Amino acid sequence: MAIEGSTEKREARIRLGMVGGGSGAFIGAVHRIAARIDDHYELVAGALSSTPEKSRQSGAELGLASDRIYDDFRSMAIREAKIKNGIEAVSIVTPNHMHYPAAKEFLRRGIHVICDKPLTSNLADAKKLLKVAQESDALFILTHNYTGYPMIRHAREMVKSGELGEIRLVQMEYPQDWLAEPIEESGQKQSAWRTDPKQSGAGGSTGDIGTHAYNLGCFVSGLELEELAADVHTFVPGRALDDNAHVMMRFKGGAKGILWCSQVATGNENALKVRVYGTKAGIEWSQQDPNYLWVAELGKAKQLITRNGAGANAAAGRVSRIPGGHPEGYLEGFATIYTEAARAIIAKRKGEKVEPDVLYPSVQDGVKGVAFVEACIASSKRNGAWVKA
Repeated sequence: MAIEGSTEKREARIRLGMVGGGSGAFIGAVHRIAARIDDHYELVAGALSSTPEKSRQSGAELGLASDRIYDDFRSMAIREAKIKNGIEAVSIVTPNHMHYPAAKEFLRRGIHVICDKPLTSNLADAKKLLKVAQESDALFILTHNYTGYPMIRHAREMVKSGELGEIRLVQMEYPQDWLAEPIEESGQKQSAWRTDPKQSGAGGSTGDIGTHAYNLGCFVSGLELEELAADVHTFVPGRALDDNAHVMMRFKGGAKGILWCSQVATGNENALKVRVYGTKAGIEWSQQDPNYLWVAELGKAKQLITRNGAGANAAAGRVSRIPGGHPEGYLEGFATIYTEAARAIIAKRKGEKVEPDVLYPSVQDGVKGVAFVEACIASSKRNGAWVKA
């Protein structure tokens, strides 16, 4: 990480554009903060809204030059690919249904794409985007930000090094309560598009937060899903998409998993958790207490490992920025993904190989996430039947 006092060589900042994320858009501000934390990017262009007037207003508020504020992402991709000092990378922070058409325009012009999750609103578009990304020389980074937390990197390394033994069980949960009432009917922006099948896709809670839990479980365990059985439900009357799901999983190799995601779980704010159990040990991590990892070796007392304390491994230290005892979490997790992307982009810029320890969710991970959502919906429609994922 590029932090105060670091001797890491400073490369020229990456010229960044943004699609979506205009005035009032929560996730756009998050991405802009994340891109600046380690100071690898400079935002220079944007098509910040589907409304040209709002795009120009938002761009002006962010201090963008008037000729670098665009009415739509296609005209932005065309011009930025041609001009001197055009953008090298673009952040796509639109509702899900716009991820594919926007990413396609930039990838085809050799511009690196950093895209919010889920990859797309449907599996057909996800597979098409995979093909476009594979045919492009540009990089594709998916911002599953929780994979950037130091103790998640520590946990992944523990599994990879065999400290847990053979993995048997993976438990993932992500309960919230912010959609416990039909706030989308009030016109609240975030809830309105997230509960709209035309913008969000087939999954509600499964697509919005279930994909995070699923991605995190696979990231830590290293396992690949084979099939699942899901009970997907909508509790709030009149809501078009699911707001709760229980999913059983069978992984390749024989391990089992269970996932619960809910946006109507009263009393929960953002209670993402992952537990992984092997033949030698088990681990547990909670997003609401992210600087700690519980480790329980078989037959021994449970241990608490802290982000910068004794026992923390190099994988955690590599993505830590601040001294132990200071909270490091959501924004820094996003920043880790942006910095990993920066390392890869700078390597490409210099014609060098990307270092093997550079780690970020890929377009392939995105396809798996969308396939997970559609498999959940298909299984639930068949009364919880097992379906291939």
